[in-house]
Amino acid sequence: MLFQEVAVVFNEIESKSGRIEITYLLAELFKKAQPEEIGKIVYFVQGIIAPPYEGIELGMGERFAVEAIASASGYSAKAVDDDYKKTGDLGITAENFLKKKKQQSLLSNPIDVLYLYEALLRIAKTSGPGSTELKKKYLVELLNNATPLEARYIVRFVLGRLRLGVGDPTILDGLSAARFGDKSWRERLERAYNVCADMGYVAKLFYENEKNIEAFKVQPFKPLMPALAERLSTPEEIIKKIGRCAVEGKYDGFRLQCHKKGEKVELYSRRLDKMTRMFPEIVDSIKKLPFEEIIFEGETLAYNAKEGRYYSFQQTIQRRRKHGVSEMAEELPLNVFCFDLLYLDGKDYTQEPYKTRRKKLEEIFKQNGVLKLSEQKIVKAASELKKLFDDAIKRGLEGVMAKDLEAPYTAGKRKFAWIKLKKSYGEAVDTIDGVIVGYYLGKGARAQFEFGGLLIAVYNPDTGRFETIAKIGSGFSEEEMMQLKERLDAIKRQMPPPDLDFKLEPDFWVEPKYVVEVVFDEITESPIHTCGMHGEKGYALRFPRMLRLREDKAPNEATTTDEIKEMYALQHKK
Repeated sequence: MLFQEVAVVFNEIESKSGRIEITYLLAELFKKAQPEEIGKIVYFVQGIIAPPYEGIELGMGERFAVEAIASASGYSAKAVDDDYKKTGDLGITAENFLKKKKQQSLLSNPIDVLYLYEALLRIAKTSGPGSTELKKKYLVELLNNATPLEARYIVRFVLGRLRLGVGDPTILDGLSAARFGDKSWRERLERAYNVCADMGYVAKLFYENEKNIEAFKVQPFKPLMPALAERLSTPEEIIKKIGRCAVEGKYDGFRLQCHKKGEKVELYSRRLDKMTRMFPEIVDSIKKLPFEEIIFEGETLAYNAKEGRYYSFQQTIQRRRKHGVSEMAEELPLNVFCFDLLYLDGKDYTQEPYKTRRKKLEEIFKQNGVLKLSEQKIVKAASELKKLFDDAIKRGLEGVMAKDLEAPYTAGKRKFAWIKLKKSYGEAVDTIDGVIVGYYLGKGARAQFEFGGLLIAVYNPDTGRFETIAKIGSGFSEEEMMQLKERLDAIKRQMPPPDLDFKLEPDFWVEPKYVVEVVFDEITESPIHTCGMHGEKGYALRFPRMLRLREDKAPNEATTTDEIKEMYALQHKK
C-alpha cells in the first residue's frame, strides 16, 4: 500500500469529530492492508514507531526538521521558519514548501508503507556521534520522494506530533469492522491488546488468522496494561459492592511489573517503560526465583534499614535514574511488595480468580529478602475494613485497597475488582491525577520564573480525548516552578493538542506528556471547562493545588471523565 493512501485518510480524519465517522474511515483503510502492512499502519495511526515498552522514539528536534524541509524544497531555513510562525504546524509548513519546491527530484519513487516504516525505524535507531545530521539526511531523502500531503504527516511523525486524536478503542473498532463488517471482535481484540500492550502486533495476528486472537495468552517481555482500581467513599459501600474481600495497605511507592524467562529479567513501570538497568538488586533477586518463566506485580519502596522505616514516594522515585545507579542502590535500597501473579511457567493466571492468584503468590514469596509478599487480610464486615483502614493511615500509608476474591485480573480496565479507599475521601479534600496540557506566564512575584500555573485535563477513554478540568495557580515551590518551566518548554507547541477539548486557552500549549497529582476541595459545575460536558457546563476542581509530579503514570492513566462524574455524585451523597 502507498503511504499516499494513508495520508489521504489522515487528512479526512482531521476534518471529522464523530467517532462513528472516524471508525468508518479507518475500517476502509484497514481493508486495503496486507497482513505484513496492517501492524505498521496501526502504529502510524497511534503516532508511534513501536510499542512504548521497547523505548524506540524518533526524537528529532524542530530545528533539524526545519533544515530538512529547507533542503528538500530548495528554500532557506529562514523562509521555512517564517512560514512555521504563521502556521504553527511544521507539518503544514512542509506541505506548503513541497508544493512549491524549486527543483523536482529526477529519481523520486512513490513511498509505500513498509518502506516508510523501515526509514522511520532507521531514523529512530541512529545514534552516536554525528547521528543528528544523519537523521536529518534520512528525513531529506524521505521528503524528496514525498508528495506534499505525505510530507505533512511524515514531518509531524518524526517530531512526535502526529496526534490525530484517534483513541485506541476507535482503532480496535476499525480493525473489527475491516474484517467482519461490525464491532463483534472488539472485546476480544481489546483483551489481547491489554495483555500485550502492542496493538500493531495484535492487528498483525488478527489479519493472519482471527483464531490467534481467541487463543491469545500472556507472554514474558510483552507487558500487560496494568489493572486499575475504582473508588468508593466508605467501607460500607465497598462491602455492599463486593462483599467478603481481601484488603491490602496502599503503599506510596511505584508499581513494577516483573518478567523472567530463563536468565533474562525485565522490569516495567506502570507506564510500561523499561526500568531494568535502574534496579540491579531487584533483578538479582528475581533471577534466583526457581521458575523458568514468571510475571508478577509489586509495589516498590525505598527502605531505611537503620531506622527500620520506608521512605516517601518522592525519596523512592529518586531511584529512577540512568546514571549513578550503583551508588543510589546503596543509599536507597528497594523492597518489592508482591501483590499479584499474572503468569507462571506457561500458565496464564490473569483469567483465574484473585483468591487463586493470591494463594499461588503466597507459595512463591516469603517475608524475607528484597521480594516480599504484600500484607493482606480477609474481611467480611465494614467495621473490619474500617479498622484496617484506620491502622493503615496511622502507619503513614495512603489508605487501603479492597480486592474482589472472585475477580480475574482486569488488564487495562478500571473495574470494581479493585477498590481504593483513601484518607482524603472522608475529608474536605480529595485528589485526582491530571495531564498538563498548557501553562501560564508568571505575574507579579512569579514574573521572574516565567511560570504562573498549569492547565490540567483528564482523560476520556471512550473518545480517546483529553478534557480540561482545572487551572492551577498554587502548590508550587520556587524550585518546582523552575523545573516545570524547563520540562514544559521542551514540549511546547504553537497549536493546541488535536486530541484536546478546551475552552480556556493558556499562554503556551504543550504535548500531553506529564501527569500531576492535584489536591482540591470539591468538584463543581463550570462553563469554562470541558470535562464531562452536559449542556453548556462541564466539571471543574475548586481550589486546585499541585501536590506532586507523577512520573510513574502515563497520560492515558490520568483520572477519567467517568471517575470525575462518580466523584461528583459521591460528593453530593455525602
